[in-house]
Amino acid sequence: MNNLRRAGVRINRRYFFGRSSLGLGTAALASLLGDSQYAHGKSAGGGPVLSELHHAPRAKRMISLFMSGGPSQMELFDHKPVLNELNGTELPDSIRKGQRLTGMSGNQSSLPVAGSLFKFARHGKSGIEVSELLPHTAKIVDDLCVVRSLYTEAINHDPAITFMQTGAQIAGRPSLGAWLSYALGSEAEQLPAFCVMISKNASGQPLYSRLWGSGFLPSTHQGVQFRAGRDPVLYLSNPPGVSADSRRKLLDGLAELHENLYEQTLDPAVEGRISQYEMAYRMQASVPEVADLSDEPASTFDLYGEDAKQPGTFAANCLMARRLIERGVRFVQLFHQGWDQHGGLPGGIRRQCQNTDQASAALVSDLKRRGLLDDTLVVWGGEFGRTAYSQGALTATNYGRDHHPRCYSMWMAGGGVRPGTVYGQTDDFSYNIVENPVHVHDLNATLLHLLGIDHTRLTYRHQGRRFRLTDVEGELVEGILA
Repeated sequence: MNNLRRAGVRINRRYFFGRSSLGLGTAALASLLGDSQYAHGKSAGGGPVLSELHHAPRAKRMISLFMSGGPSQMELFDHKPVLNELNGTELPDSIRKGQRLTGMSGNQSSLPVAGSLFKFARHGKSGIEVSELLPHTAKIVDDLCVVRSLYTEAINHDPAITFMQTGAQIAGRPSLGAWLSYALGSEAEQLPAFCVMISKNASGQPLYSRLWGSGFLPSTHQGVQFRAGRDPVLYLSNPPGVSADSRRKLLDGLAELHENLYEQTLDPAVEGRISQYEMAYRMQASVPEVADLSDEPASTFDLYGEDAKQPGTFAANCLMARRLIERGVRFVQLFHQGWDQHGGLPGGIRRQCQNTDQASAALVSDLKRRGLLDDTLVVWGGEFGRTAYSQGALTATNYGRDHHPRCYSMWMAGGGVRPGTVYGQTDDFSYNIVENPVHVHDLNATLLHLLGIDHTRLTYRHQGRRFRLTDVEGELVEGILA
């Protein structure tokens, strides 16, 4: 009984007397429950697990702009003129240091250094160098902290994306958004804590729902995907012939049946199922409202660009992200595919920037003018970087770059981040980090810190072990904190 109480399980007379005759079976059940996640006082359909934050948060919410495929840091944020000086020469062994290559370029007879075709210039009072490919981002550079020294352990897309999203290369762990939903809950009663959007018509590396899944956390914490089209959330609308009153009666009947089942089994997943049904019912009214952009003034579309009028584009999704966090959503995850440029990089990255630069900058500017940037954390980046050498043929106008996990760039804004700064430094080839390395676990530890969470204390007991987003690693990166 004490174990059950510590587990946060509601005990009733029917369950106690119905199970007390089971002797060792009851003790075993209590032991299992005491060894479960609910030892932390969290019920599947309840509120946030943290009744009090570990420390004062700088951010209340987060928006992630994930550039799937691995944007090239040397074309965007990490200017390396030495590459242009040595263009076409062999990558020095002293730089590569015998590090592994992918199978796509590992068998090349030559690894020719490839200089960027794009110019860089310093912008803002901070004087941060930004590529000509990102003219809109250059205008907000004083609001950004550009991290040039991020590194990861995975060299291929699926494990690298999974690692960025869940803290593990192998699928099955909860995503960052699920951890935040579990820890902090939602400020909105009519919307989920965690929402996901993928840019339409942007081909590239496949994205799987497990990247925004809840893993072994209760399923109420998985991300809810919003889509372009008549029904922004699948299966949310009532089927033809089913009225709102009928739906309400159906849910009431289901809730009663589930309550009876819960009293017999004390299975927390039953409560979670009830909670999800009720959230779906409330979303029938809230989702159409948030997805209807007709109340946005013309100045909003001037800021985000004309693409924002087309549901499902990256620009429209950025605008939707702002509308969702305004209504209390805790975490919004945007995915934009197509950054995997093994060949034809100059043309490919130019198109990608045209599709994302204005809206990314607009989101930061929009949050700032609405007084939301100070407590909203915005993060832009991909799963790894690209190589200094060309994959395939190197010509005067064309080249490609392979995967490179040793160093890459990203930016952060708002929510307690030190603005107008550059953190970390790479060598002259953007191949190795020479100052202030930031591991993926360090990044996630810092994101949680900005949201008021000590990453070492946010744990969930599963299969006899306490898991956390940062596994058994992760250090706070104080240099990027305001």
